[in-house]
Amino acid sequence: MPEISRFLGIVIRMFYDDHNPPHLHAEYGGNKVLLDFQGNILQGSLKSKTALRLVREWIDIHELELMENWEHARTGNPLNKISPLD
Repeated sequence: MPEISRFLGIVIRMFYDDHNPPHLHAEYGGNKVLLDFQGNILQGSLKSKTALRLVREWIDIHELELMENWEHARTGNPLNKISPLD
């Protein structure tokens, strides 16, 4: 599963040919969560509320880039790295 961003110990990944709705996989401190591009939790959890807030903030900033990567993943094309949260 390609890593598309990493910041503050949070790793963001996206699978190739993954199921709808468009979403990402975030991992922090051994906990994993699937979030859609509006920041809604689809599965799992992050025990750190701060990490979850940061991932949601990052999603808000990069929603268009995430959609582009989702389309790349669905068609088997390479994914673009997305800037981390500063």
